[in-house]
Order: sequence, then structure tokens, then C-alpha cells
Amino acid sequence: MSLFIAPPLPYLESVSSRSRSFARLAVQGLSPVLRGVHTGVVTPDILKSLGVKLSILGHSEERAMGETNEQVAKKTRIALNSGFMPLVCVGEPSRDDDGLHFEFLREELKFSLAGLNRKVDASKLAIAYEPIWAIGKRAQDAISPTDLAETIIFIRKVLTDMFDRKIAERVTILYGGSVEASNASALFKGTGIKGFLVGHASLDAKDFLDIAKSLI
Repeated sequence: MSLFIAPPLPYLESVSSRSRSFARLAVQGLSPVLRGVHTGVVTPDILKSLGVKLSILGHSEERAMGETNEQVAKKTRIALNSGFMPLVCVGEPSRDDDGLHFEFLREELKFSLAGLNRKVDASKLAIAYEPIWAIGKRAQDAISPTDLAETIIFIRKVLTDMFDRKIAERVTILYGGSVEASNASALFKGTGIKGFLVGHASLDAKDFLDIAKSLI
């Protein structure tokens, strides 16, 4: 089991020095500029010097501010070229009885992962399924374990179509969206996810520890 902490940029160095014995460092986003001197830009080479190992990409908050699938795809390639694991977030704004949300997910995955090398890049990829309608709410508003399991199967099918089954099975898929200590165990067991991308509950040390214990 791996634990990553993704603090706001001003706290990266402090968190890096204090968490080396139990966690690895992640960032909440990534500049589209690979390297070099660019005023006001924190480039991947700077992040790498601080020990960053993973970058969260395509989070719903970034997408809500206008980030496109094509921009996410570009940042995913930059992350891979920089030696970071890209954690690409996908998730539908709402669910419907006709299953149209699955088509939304298919398109988001297809275009957010465009241009990846099937054999080299895809094996280093991680996906975070974060249904937008469940983000920032309480445990009772999270997706049901049954619906989560169905969605993870669908995501793996899309990845299989894009790459191949062997590679798709190796891709780590996390869940985020109203994850708390009270529902973490139910969401984890038997749904096909490998862990969580925890939001508000990560700010409470006891709740965060209880969520981590649910993965053991």
C-alpha cells in the first residue's frame, strides 16, 4: 500500500521533509511547461527536485475552470516525461437511468489519455474516478458500492479498448467523492478500486487514519 500526500504548493518543502519516513510527495496539478526559466511557473524539474513522485491531473475543479481533455492529455505526457506518475481524474457531472454518464466517461478517458504509448506510458498510469455530483459532500452522498463496482468494470473495459486487457488490469484505479471513515470499507471491498483520493476527510488525522486502515 502506498500513501501520497498532495499539499498546496507553498507547503511542499515542509511536507516533503516531514513525511519522508511514511509517505511520498504528490502535487495537486502540473504546469504545461516542461522545464526552463518561466517567471511565476513552478516547472516539473523544480517539483522533481523537491521529491515529487505523483501529479493529480484533470481534477474536476480544474476542469470547471476551463481545463480541457486535450490539456489534461498534454499534462499527462509531461508528467510521464518528468518521471511522475500521472493520476488522471475523471467523473461524470450526474448519473442517469439511460446510462448516458457512461458515454461521458468514455469520452473523457479517451481524450484525456490520447497520445500515450500503449506499452510504455499506460503501465505507469493511475486513474481517479471522482463523480462530480459526489465531491465535497458527506458519506451518505457517495456512490453506492454496487454502482461503483459497475463503473470500475466499465472504466477497465474502456482502458482495454484503448490499450489492451493486460495493461488495463495493471492500471491503478482510485475512488474519490465523499469518502469518509464511515463508508471507506464498504466502498473498497469488492468494488475493484485500489484505494482512495481523499478530500475533506484527509484534514482530520483520525478520520484519515481510519480510512487508511480500511484498505488493510
